[in-house]
Amino acid sequence: MIHIKNYTASSALAVLLAVTVLIAQSCKQDTKKEKPITVAAAKEKVIEIVTEDMEFQMPDTIASGWNTFRYTNKSSQPHFFLIEKYPKGKTIADAKSEIVPYFSSGMKFINEGQGEQAMAEFGKLPEWYGEVQLMGGSGLVSANKTATTTLKLEPGYYIVECYVKMSNGVFHTTMGMIEDLVVAEEKSGNKEGKADVSIVISSEKGIIFQDSISSGKYRFSVTFNDQIQHENFVGHDVNLVKVDKDAALTTLESWMNWATPTGLKDPAPEGFTFLGGVNDMPAGSHGYFTATLKPGMYALVSEVPNSIRKKLLKTFIVTD
Repeated sequence: MIHIKNYTASSALAVLLAVTVLIAQSCKQDTKKEKPITVAAAKEKVIEIVTEDMEFQMPDTIASGWNTFRYTNKSSQPHFFLIEKYPKGKTIADAKSEIVPYFSSGMKFINEGQGEQAMAEFGKLPEWYGEVQLMGGSGLVSANKTATTTLKLEPGYYIVECYVKMSNGVFHTTMGMIEDLVVAEEKSGNKEGKADVSIVISSEKGIIFQDSISSGKYRFSVTFNDQIQHENFVGHDVNLVKVDKDAALTTLESWMNWATPTGLKDPAPEGFTFLGGVNDMPAGSHGYFTATLKPGMYALVSEVPNSIRKKLLKTFIVTD
């Protein structure tokens, strides 16, 4: 068995959160049917994803290649969507039979504050678990906001989830924010398009972006020069945040770390509005997001511990 520290960057968190749903729902999903291989959004220019409470309203099958996702958060809590590619032949059913038992016992130890015992349980996970890849998604999106993200996906079986926490500390994944997604062989035919402004992120240099920009609507590219597993088992990503006057960046930094009792827990700290971005992607990958910026202070921040020290929290000013 592979120990958790040897897994691909951030796959540990992704499956940990996904399988908690399976624990809660295992009694009623034993005979889950395979979704039909029909391209529900093959030729659409935009794939709509909507959350009204604790769910993703979205197509079950899309075309491969470049696709633009418009995520509308109609709920009262912050959310994101993260797309995880599963190895060939593996589905939620496999996770239920091969992963759930160990994460169930591991979660018990975590809740009891016994981290060493929890890690020992995770070390019993099957080898294919290390093949799960995080392929992007939106950054965090505040209540009643919409974010647009463009990604390139190869054919395969994926899972989409959100692991922000409710006010009682329960992950949104466990409340129903998990869906499977088939990316078909049929091509979308969409063009990649060009960016107005570029963002580069790496573990060595942090987030590279200019210090100021004029107001307006922009399409940003996000290039991942590398990807590593940080202390909280996730890789770096890019989240766009509007920062109110006098809001403390250290508060934002602390909240972005899910591995603390208050991290990624609703409500989000006052003074920050999340406007999307690009979620974890492998080294060498790139994606895009679109945002309309009004004058004021903004930040680009990763969901990692010590983001300020790591230069993974970058502020910039939007001028008139």
